[in-house]
Amino acid sequence: MGALGHYLESEGLTTAGISLIRLHSEKIRPPRALWVPFELGRPIGVPGDAPFQTRVLRALIDLLAEPAGPVLRDYPEDAQPGTAADLDGMVCPLVLARAASDDETLTARVRREVAGLEPWYEVSYRRRGRTTFGGSGLDLVALLGFLTTLLDGVEPPSPIEGQSVANALKLASEDLKAFYLEAMQAEPSPKPSRVLLDWFWKESAAGLMLAKVRDIGLASNDRAMRETAANHVVPRAYFAHFGITDASSASTAATDATDSA
Repeated sequence: MGALGHYLESEGLTTAGISLIRLHSEKIRPPRALWVPFELGRPIGVPGDAPFQTRVLRALIDLLAEPAGPVLRDYPEDAQPGTAADLDGMVCPLVLARAASDDETLTARVRREVAGLEPWYEVSYRRRGRTTFGGSGLDLVALLGFLTTLLDGVEPPSPIEGQSVANALKLASEDLKAFYLEAMQAEPSPKPSRVLLDWFWKESAAGLMLAKVRDIGLASNDRAMRETAANHVVPRAYFAHFGITDASSASTAATDATDSA
């Protein structure tokens, strides 16, 4: 949308857009952009909070008063997060983020989690009649095989025909997260999406695995792999939880700039 803004402005239209990924807006430099620190897919905040959403839209409209760009402004409020009380009554059959034994590997923990969640995912799928899992075209066995191979420090060939390893990483990561979150949506009492995301990234072994895969991808010799690892595996909102700093992404960007030169 940022690139589209440049085109529309060249035709005499004044534009302003919402940015969910600040790094993209920094590179594309759209005429006017409002970066919001919300989860992907919710550019004006959580559903049902009309006053909050109105404030976001007013801040966006205010950007139209800027005579020229590029302008990138940060929205000062975060969306209302879930609270500890939101976790009450969660009936997940798994005790996440705990090893079954002292010598259980992270790979084994992830596979154990997935096996425990499969029945829940099936219930959710039957109840909702749809799923967002499957964008990669990989089944769970192939998906886990690909990600755990990366976790072992080996960069395998792409398991998706016609897609690079970097794109396969992005699609597989999204599918794994979709599987976990949809499994939890089989609960009798639905939970806010932010609560479920916190559960995935802060409690599950799968979230920890993706964070480690991100680190491995940053060290890849493939520029596209480094960029995907830096920007498309772990959401920026959870960088602090995993001890990720902007310096790591900046280092990757600097390496890519050197490669280009």
